[in-house]
Amino acid sequence: MQLHRSHLTHSPWLGGGAAALAVVLWALVPLLAAQAGELPPLRLSALALLAGALGTLPMARRRRHRDAPLRPLHGVLVYLGVPLLITGAVGACFAAFTLAPAEEAALILYTWPVLFLLASQWLVLGRLSASSLIGAGLAFSGAALLVAPQALAGGVSGAWGGYLLAALGAVCWALYSLAARVSAWRLGERMPHLLLIASVLTGSASLVLEGTIALPSLEVLMVAVSLGLGPYGLAMLAWDRAMRDPLGHRVGNLAHAVPVLATLFLVLAGVATPDWRLPVASALVLAGSMTACREPARGEHILASRPFRRS
Repeated sequence: MQLHRSHLTHSPWLGGGAAALAVVLWALVPLLAAQAGELPPLRLSALALLAGALGTLPMARRRRHRDAPLRPLHGVLVYLGVPLLITGAVGACFAAFTLAPAEEAALILYTWPVLFLLASQWLVLGRLSASSLIGAGLAFSGAALLVAPQALAGGVSGAWGGYLLAALGAVCWALYSLAARVSAWRLGERMPHLLLIASVLTGSASLVLEGTIALPSLEVLMVAVSLGLGPYGLAMLAWDRAMRDPLGHRVGNLAHAVPVLATLFLVLAGVATPDWRLPVASALVLAGSMTACREPARGEHILASRPFRRS
């Protein structure tokens, strides 16, 4: 893995605006998913990903680049590995919301920016800074505050299973963001194909695990389309643009606001009734994220600002 400077023209607002748009759309996922209660999670994932594939098609076509074709191994990683990550991230996300309270699962799911920061720092610098480790500890302690009652009650079932699925989704999103920083892969331009492959994979899993069901109501279908066009369509392209920004490591820090925004939307909509653990856990996740994203030692930020490139 080699590093190189991005050829994107830097604008003080373009990368940050793209990241902010993705953050707001992702924060709406728990609220939208709560409106599709009658649809099994994998079926909802398949429909949302299909809508995302169709919605991103015209935008991706305008950005098409005439590059050399991917090497065989890279092609497998892009067209199989990345769709599997998307399938795992979206499917685990919706399944977690059905097994655990949405506001608690969302806080665990959206610890992925911390995982992404730790992994990217390790890949670029070969080590983890003290601030990153302290920040990760704070963020994960916020998630542990929500999990602890279920863990003490014993058994891997119910909400506890939802927490595990949310953690799996967080890992998948962190790995996807790492893949988005491999500039030669140009995931944004391949997004319709990647989402379509992920939709087929998720739909196949749904048929095996959930069986056949009646067609969803128009209202539920519109929720699935909204999820596809917004959080898993436009937001994916916006995040790809943000990650390829010369200051991607900084604008990507906006993702740390997702768990707090998601919780706020759920509370304002009356879906969640927070107890004392929810605001405390939100504060710990946000504080940990901000601590983890503190600027590294002088000179190291030059490396951290460069996107990855496969040789």
